[in-house]
Amino acid sequence: MVFLIWCFPVVLFSQNYELPIGEKYQKIKFKLVNNLIIVPIEVNGTNLSFILDSGVNKPILFNLSDKDSIQINNVSEIAIKGLGEGDAIDALSSSGNVFKIGKAINNDQLLYVVMDKELNLSPRLGLPVHGIIGYDLFRDFVVEINYSSKFIKLHFPELYKRPKKARTQTLPLHIVQNKAYVQGHVLMKNKHSIPVKLLVDSGSSDAIWLFEDIGKGLGVPKNNYEDFLGQGLSGSVFGKRTKIEGISLGSFQLKDAKVAFPDLQYFNSITSLGDRNGSLGGEVLKRFTLVFNYRERTLSLRKNALFNRPFDFNLSGIDIQHNGVRYISESLADPRGLVVKDSGKSFGDVQLLFENRTRLSVVPEIIVSGIRAGSPGHEAGLQEGDVILAVNGKKIHKYKLQQILHMLNEKEGKRVKVLIERYQRDMLITYVLKDVFK
Repeated sequence: MVFLIWCFPVVLFSQNYELPIGEKYQKIKFKLVNNLIIVPIEVNGTNLSFILDSGVNKPILFNLSDKDSIQINNVSEIAIKGLGEGDAIDALSSSGNVFKIGKAINNDQLLYVVMDKELNLSPRLGLPVHGIIGYDLFRDFVVEINYSSKFIKLHFPELYKRPKKARTQTLPLHIVQNKAYVQGHVLMKNKHSIPVKLLVDSGSSDAIWLFEDIGKGLGVPKNNYEDFLGQGLSGSVFGKRTKIEGISLGSFQLKDAKVAFPDLQYFNSITSLGDRNGSLGGEVLKRFTLVFNYRERTLSLRKNALFNRPFDFNLSGIDIQHNGVRYISESLADPRGLVVKDSGKSFGDVQLLFENRTRLSVVPEIIVSGIRAGSPGHEAGLQEGDVILAVNGKKIHKYKLQQILHMLNEKEGKRVKVLIERYQRDMLITYVLKDVFK
């Protein structure tokens, strides 16, 4: 799943984020889910979770459920447009909000609030996400992102000293309309190297997006397939997914890189792409420890333990998401009537114990939310809306959403057995994972 956003330039300016006197930086732990950075942020006294999105201008709040309660100040109505096939959506503009990230605080943060309940990333990510935040943090701090250890450091710029570490490279960072771009090279068929200018977009869980440009040599490789690429503010984004020989950033080179060519009709909200050739997303960025320095207009990279990990392709063709909750009953006794020690912690947080040694638990329901035509899962008979109960004999309620997705797509040639429920009937469906480009 990819989340994408672009909105109109903002003419209002909020106050800056500040650190307590004497503090050089703030260190904040984050959750890395589907290549996206999820950070805890307090908004007007309410604890929320935001995606750190270097491609977004001002914070956007969405996915407020009935149980969420948050005060927002100085409200006016606006319309905003993001990537996707839909029209501009109604939203609220709110100023004078207090944002706290660790001890970093902004007492006058401009905020957009989208009231459309259809815009909800939580089911696809498997945990609550309430909004996205980007430029204001990168503007006010030197932002260090450590993907392998899952923390960010917000450095006070005047006190920041660039560490002299071996194997670190510093590249020029181009800031245009509050967005950061970096130069790189993509290696196309026949080892043809092409210079590209890419938006640095930590709010995209994908690897690389390229805009098709035959004249520049950026043609779509023959081996490709149509795919859902991500969810923007204004709807879904589709395009062609494929892979190229590689991509290089400075002297760092990644081989067999995953690339998508989005249909450009979804970029109608952007009046001009200028000399931009695409985007650099989380599946590439997570392979580095990064330092964004907007004031000096530099991006420092040092590869981490994830650098040589193969790119993830959806071999099964199946997308999954949460779909509310369901009840399951489990016996706590073996066939002899002896109570089995519960060695694992249930994902659900509601459990009822009965005298006959049966436990009734409330667990998330996982469904097939989409399936690619011609994929192994599709050819085996899986359908959108199927409820997944187990994968290869493992009851999936004991696993997180991203772990389940890995079980469905583990490696080429693996036979996968999926137990599903369809129309209140259990079915076992089997498929073999195949390389989509062979």
